[in-house]
Amino acid sequence: MSDAAPTPGPHDEPGQPDRTIDVEAVLAGLTLEEKASLTSGADFWHTKPVERLGVPSVMVTDGPHGLRKEAQQADHLGIGASVPATCFPTAAALGSSWDVDLVRRVGEALGRETRANDVAVLLGPGVNIKRTPLCGRNFEYVSEDPVLAGEVGAALVAGIQSQGVGTSLKHYAANNQETDRMRVSADVDERTLREVYLPAFERVVTRAQPWTVMCAYNKVNGTYASEHHWLLTEVLRDEWGFEGLVVSDWGAVHDRVPALAAGLDLQMPASGPRPDEAVVAAVREGRLPERVLDDAARRVLRLVARAQPVGGGTVDVDAHHALAREAAAAGSVLLRNEPVDGSPVLPLAGTDGLLVVGEFARTPRYQGAGSSQVNPTRLDDALTALRALGDVAFEPGFTIEGGPEGDDEALRAAAVEAARTAGTVVLFLGLPGPDESEGYDRPRLGLPENQVALLEAVAAVNPRVAVVLANGSAVSMPWRGLVAAVLETWLGGQAGGSAVADLLLGRVAPAGRLTETIPHRLEDTPAFGNFPGEAGHVRYGEGVLVGYRWYDTRGIDVAYPFGHGLTYTTFGYGDVVAAASGTGPDVSVDVRVTVTNTGAVAGAEVVQLYVRDPQASVLRPVRELKAFTKVHLEPGEQREVAFTLDARDLSYWHPGLRRWVVEGGEFVVEVGASSRDVRAAAAVEVEGEPLWAPLDGMSTIAEWLEHPAGRDVVGPMLEADGRELDDSMRAMMMQMPVRVLIDFGIAPVDEDELAALAARANAAVR
Repeated sequence: MSDAAPTPGPHDEPGQPDRTIDVEAVLAGLTLEEKASLTSGADFWHTKPVERLGVPSVMVTDGPHGLRKEAQQADHLGIGASVPATCFPTAAALGSSWDVDLVRRVGEALGRETRANDVAVLLGPGVNIKRTPLCGRNFEYVSEDPVLAGEVGAALVAGIQSQGVGTSLKHYAANNQETDRMRVSADVDERTLREVYLPAFERVVTRAQPWTVMCAYNKVNGTYASEHHWLLTEVLRDEWGFEGLVVSDWGAVHDRVPALAAGLDLQMPASGPRPDEAVVAAVREGRLPERVLDDAARRVLRLVARAQPVGGGTVDVDAHHALAREAAAAGSVLLRNEPVDGSPVLPLAGTDGLLVVGEFARTPRYQGAGSSQVNPTRLDDALTALRALGDVAFEPGFTIEGGPEGDDEALRAAAVEAARTAGTVVLFLGLPGPDESEGYDRPRLGLPENQVALLEAVAAVNPRVAVVLANGSAVSMPWRGLVAAVLETWLGGQAGGSAVADLLLGRVAPAGRLTETIPHRLEDTPAFGNFPGEAGHVRYGEGVLVGYRWYDTRGIDVAYPFGHGLTYTTFGYGDVVAAASGTGPDVSVDVRVTVTNTGAVAGAEVVQLYVRDPQASVLRPVRELKAFTKVHLEPGEQREVAFTLDARDLSYWHPGLRRWVVEGGEFVVEVGASSRDVRAAAAVEVEGEPLWAPLDGMSTIAEWLEHPAGRDVVGPMLEADGRELDDSMRAMMMQMPVRVLIDFGIAPVDEDELAALAARANAAVR
């Protein structure tokens, strides 16, 4: 398609003008049956038309990291019959770039390909939090951190939609596993939802307004996401101001009538006439207000209208492949690079004496399985890319599914023999393709045994070993101390092979950073014991301590921390300067720090800003990422980096008040190169806001005493019988509800009088 003529769309047919839709006029002319029909698909990928009123059908299709448009009647998960499209790095790799400008450029390219193929909405991105490394779909998600996931997601949405096509932010919400995904109830408290699992969605909605949001399959606290009024209407629309359409994941609607009432607009895919008929009957019988159906139909019409005209534009395949190569390199993370004989193994000085081992070098693992599989326009492999620069010896070392057949023991023996005389060995390892897919979770945290055995045997005969990993989510690395270097490339898309060659040879400096912690053992992970659940429920018992929040707060040793990543240079940090202004919900903190490239080559540093609240009255993580920026510096160059934190960055979700609150006291802002590599910090004093929950008879004595109007009520009660309370008795009584004083005969009031006192106290502080 490089330099091709515009792909014709329906609006380009001879004599046919661009379609325009007057949404309100069309809505007024629809029959009840037509309104109901608009809220379900025409087939697997298209909305329903209303031909008599000039409303066309539009197409939506898969594609978080590349367009997956099926040709004709291809099966839902098939790849062979989908049109060729650029397979960009998956979200795990894109996110690891920490480069929102690059991500936006990738989004623009995705948008161009979507539009040129007459598709109105690209179904992505996914911003679900990586609660456990075993989630089979983690390769499609950005991070274990909601700020990073939200920033990357917003950049991708903005880039795609800048080309006149829509996105579908997914999977809303608490969809963090594939096991029993269509039925399981994610049982999670509101504070954890608000602080961990919803903020990425919130950030994308409020900053980029995706055309659609896709509801998840699972239940949230017992209610299907497709029927969850609190999620779809109260939070998404009323609080966040979402203006677009809520579409179901494919097959996530079980009863469209309560789904429409909850805020769903479009059920996908086509589901036959019965759901439409049920909607019509519910309206006629008064069980579903017609205005609710009108709202849903209106949103579908708006989506169709904003997609007009559909199609058009050209795609420069070569340019998009080059962008995919840039993105794959930017998202690769150099985890380890220890010196051997006085110098680091990477970058390679050249290809002389180089031995490449591992089937993945010539049979690349570049994307995950399931609905996101892309039919690439071309596919680079690392072995070919390296051999283009010189003679490179190769041994497959092990077999993989879909690769050439062989005997693992014989392949390993041949690789070890070749490694004995090699100058440097680059060992390509990774997870087998079937390990990571939509629809089921991963069977293991570590690499397959045949690959680990190969690594151990090769490392035993050659100290200059660099491992290149291909996997969609974190893998355990008990072997990392046996090798000199580890380069994590995730699933790098169709140009990942060339990108790896660029990194190994130093033509591009590694600049990626981890978006997820790499643990030692599955038993160390936050959700262990609460994943994947049982009896239809999965309990989010770790609460807000997800990802690095868990490991850092509990002091658990990890292989590599969140935010970690090396490059071919070093960086120094100056002192942090921080100043707070304003109070309560109007507080802000300005932060400045100077970063210097202290090495001999150019490179990029990801400056990460974390916040600590050491005086919090509730459990808070020891640190939380609140901002970041990527800076490219020449040798010796320095730059001042500035951040501004707002009240939300300092807040926690108060379960009693059910809102975000800023608790006064000392906060610490930390700047560093990972969650465990804090280079500089500064303390600031913040003037918070009153945190008094409404009082009633079941409020504790301590809560009454802390309340500015309540203390005058309870204080005299405690002194009513004149007895002195020792420290032990006072501590015990602080936890008692005030009504117990009535039960004990201590209070000089009855229950009705106490209720009146509580009402007056509450009114006094409003």
